[in-house]
Amino acid sequence: MRFLPFSLAAATAFAPIAAHAEPDDAKIIVVASGVAQPADEVGRSVTVIDRAEIEQRQTVALSDLLATTPGVTVARNGGLGTATALSIRGAQSDQTLVLIDGIRVSDPSSTGGAFNFASLLAGSIERVEVLRGPNSVIWGSQAIGGVVNVTTLQGAQGLYLRANAEGGSFGTFNGNAAIAGGNDRITAGLTAGYLTTDGISAAADGTEADGYRQFGATGNVQVTLAEGLALDLRGYYADGKVDLDGYAPPAFTFGDTREYAKTQELYGYAGLRHEAFGGRLRNRIGFTLSDIDRDGYTGDDSIAYRYRGRAERYLYQGDAMLADPLRIVFGAEHEQSRIRYDEGFGSTGRYSAGITSVYGQAIVTPIAPVTVTAGVRNDDHSRFGNHWTWNADLAVRATADTLLHASYGEGFKAPTLYQLYSAYGFQDLQPETARSYEAGVRQSLAGGKVALGATWFHRDADNQIDFNFATSSYFNLNKTRAEGIELEAVLRPVAAFTVRGNVTHVTAENRTAGSIGKDLPRRPRDTASVSADYRFPFGLSLGGTVTMVGDSFNDAGNATRIDGYALAGVRAEMPVTKMLSVYGRVDNIGDVRYQQITGYGTYGRAAYGGVRVRFQ
Repeated sequence: MRFLPFSLAAATAFAPIAAHAEPDDAKIIVVASGVAQPADEVGRSVTVIDRAEIEQRQTVALSDLLATTPGVTVARNGGLGTATALSIRGAQSDQTLVLIDGIRVSDPSSTGGAFNFASLLAGSIERVEVLRGPNSVIWGSQAIGGVVNVTTLQGAQGLYLRANAEGGSFGTFNGNAAIAGGNDRITAGLTAGYLTTDGISAAADGTEADGYRQFGATGNVQVTLAEGLALDLRGYYADGKVDLDGYAPPAFTFGDTREYAKTQELYGYAGLRHEAFGGRLRNRIGFTLSDIDRDGYTGDDSIAYRYRGRAERYLYQGDAMLADPLRIVFGAEHEQSRIRYDEGFGSTGRYSAGITSVYGQAIVTPIAPVTVTAGVRNDDHSRFGNHWTWNADLAVRATADTLLHASYGEGFKAPTLYQLYSAYGFQDLQPETARSYEAGVRQSLAGGKVALGATWFHRDADNQIDFNFATSSYFNLNKTRAEGIELEAVLRPVAAFTVRGNVTHVTAENRTAGSIGKDLPRRPRDTASVSADYRFPFGLSLGGTVTMVGDSFNDAGNATRIDGYALAGVRAEMPVTKMLSVYGRVDNIGDVRYQQITGYGTYGRAAYGGVRVRFQ
């Protein structure tokens, strides 16, 4: 992609290079240590996206917004609803742990156990934290590349209502509604949404559009049972159907077919919270459930495959402030995962695995400007035995406007049941492990009008699991390595004008003998995004985003190149009354033709418009 170096240089010249990570003492981070911390005590790289930014960017699929954040790349097998993989700092997509309202939402029946971002729409989401780098001490298996922590609409005292409806290109309609309320004893939040689209062809050279529809809902209730004791109930449900393309006879080349798939996802949490000693000791016990049904159908509506994945998790977490400079976070968990499948060609199975974990982490502030965090975890897997992971990070407020941060983290991920036992499985697979280092600085200038950040990172992974197309089975790569730098900033010369941008350079390579120096598939070395928004005194908001993605390779042998691309979009919103506004956007305004995965289609120019209602 020859234009990329020039584009990055241009972005650097015209705007600070980045987004989302301005130093803000009032910002609270949960994903770094599993408990709420001020941002200036966190020694790890975390991006925070709130509801205001989701609405400003008019986000429908959360993955599209995450793709504009530092260190994150996204690849989708066609239009909305098709398989969507997210990679952090060059890691495998199934090495990203996803949490929705504290529930691990990985699919035990999928190939690598990864969460499919295709189903995660933004209508119900209030806040997202993206932690870049391993953090298995707190979050356990799968947190090798990073963690995406999603919070949906929560209950609150009083009454809050919002709704929006939009339509546009490709026969698309998207509607969402949310209500939250409560009093000092009980609060609750509920959201519901429906999306339907005619879509585009999943095959790049196809002519038949592949549509998608989804109904989704979230709910949560918090009940104060007694002083210091509360009950938490949370749930998330998504039901989707997506049309697919495949390999039809007699040529068996990828193209238009009438195949489709249905997916139902149900995630739930029930738990108790207890506070004692004036809030200096907090305890939480809970149970989480993940239940995913995936069915594939042929063009004549016959069943092609069935997958059933279920994970039950029992957990305890303690959070003790032993003294002002010392905080201890500790816990124990047990997860039981189960899969059932019928792959449609005589391959059927039913398997389960369990993992029991204990962990502890100390957060120490020896002097006010310095916070040190260190922890250890033991995972006892029913098949692979005990494994220890460690982490440590440091945050130093060097001056009122300068934060230095550094961290070391380890990751651990056992092979999935599918990778071990399916028709493509290999039972001698070994667990994946990783060690990661990072160091960086966050700087505020001009009285907070400019915020800059720079982070260097390095990760070595052992036994990374990949698929061998020659043998049609999974295997372990001996070593992989990812190293790079992230630059990020926010410019607010006046309250009404915000410019955000970021640049990431990462080299993600296979370090296994015979393949040393080969780029890992679909890992562009360079990505960048610049976004600007301005609100006029009479209420009109105008904005735009440019996202640039460099060249990559579609295959492990680096024989098939995927050309880089740059996409630009514009948006506007205008209030009509205090409660009602109208909005619209044009995506890929240049009608750029590009691919994220060789042979799969992507959207051209598209326009959408809608209305938004809010009452509080």
